Amino acid sequence: MENTLNNALDWLLEPGDIGVRYLALRDLVKADSKELAAAKKAAHKEGPIAVILDKIDKEGFWVKPGASYLPKYTSSVWSIILLAQLGASVEIDKRIGNACTYMLDHNLTKYGHFTINGQPSGTVDCIQGNLCASLLDLGCRDARLDKAFEWMARSVTGEGVARVTDKKASLRYYAYKCGPVFACGANDKKSCAWGAVPVMLSFSKLPAGKRTPLIERAIKTGVNFLFSTDPAKADYPSGYSQKPSGNWWKFGFPNYYVADILQIADVLVRLGHGKDPRLANTLKIIRDKRDSRGRWPMEYSYTGKTWLDFGFIKQPNKWVTLRALRVLDMVK
Repeated sequence: MENTLNNALDWLLEPGDIGVRYLALRDLVKADSKELAAAKKAAHKEGPIAVILDKIDKEGFWVKPGASYLPKYTSSVWSIILLAQLGASVEIDKRIGNACTYMLDHNLTKYGHFTINGQPSGTVDCIQGNLCASLLDLGCRDARLDKAFEWMARSVTGEGVARVTDKKASLRYYAYKCGPVFACGANDKKSCAWGAVPVMLSFSKLPAGKRTPLIERAIKTGVNFLFSTDPAKADYPSGYSQKPSGNWWKFGFPNYYVADILQIADVLVRLGHGKDPRLANTLKIIRDKRDSRGRWPMEYSYTGKTWLDFGFIKQPNKWVTLRALRVLDMVK
């Protein structure tokens, strides 16, 4: 097993794949500061990060100005999320900082909603969670992000948030973000696990000193929801379908609003539940997907839909392997 792990790690560290190498050094090898700094700089200048930054407008948006959600998956929302998953940093390139500020200026309401249209009614858990997590990962330290986390926590627990019908309330639910515990209009007003995963991911990335009592209650609510069934079965409320989406068991890269059980494991491990027996079946599925050389295949792809492609379906994939090894490394 150790040889298999070493082979997979050597594969990720190949110098020709600058982006993956940088993240493997950062997250798996824990490389010394000098080596890591060089890899980080190279990833921003020559890797996938550079490709995305070459497409940014000088004002700080991609494709369309304003509160940009469409087109999928190249507008500002998706470009920010992808840059974060690639390990981009405001410290390396000022354009990233400009993009973060532009996003906060146009897609965040004064109450803390990240939205698809700049209005509170355009908020939804998957966008809220993904953007909160992404801006944190990019190194954004704008105080407005604290307001976004506060709203997100309230939206989970329901504290201080009025019902959809109370249209005079300054803080209420809407047609899509329609109730506590991840209720979503797109999921027949039931709790949506595809929304829960990015929300909980963002909480897992929040430094302990930023976790207010409200946020801690939201984390507890979210953990209870994700463990309300065996995550390996993913039989969460599925809205208009009689069974869970098969995409839960298809690991891919990048991750947008379609979540998988590898993400569930990532979230729960980050929140301290790596040894919880309720996660055992999920971890087994993750381990069983690797091949004899310790590599995981690409099973869900955005090929042709975003700024660049990250591999072929059913083929061993460095980005997916990186995702899996990160989780397994945290539960050793």
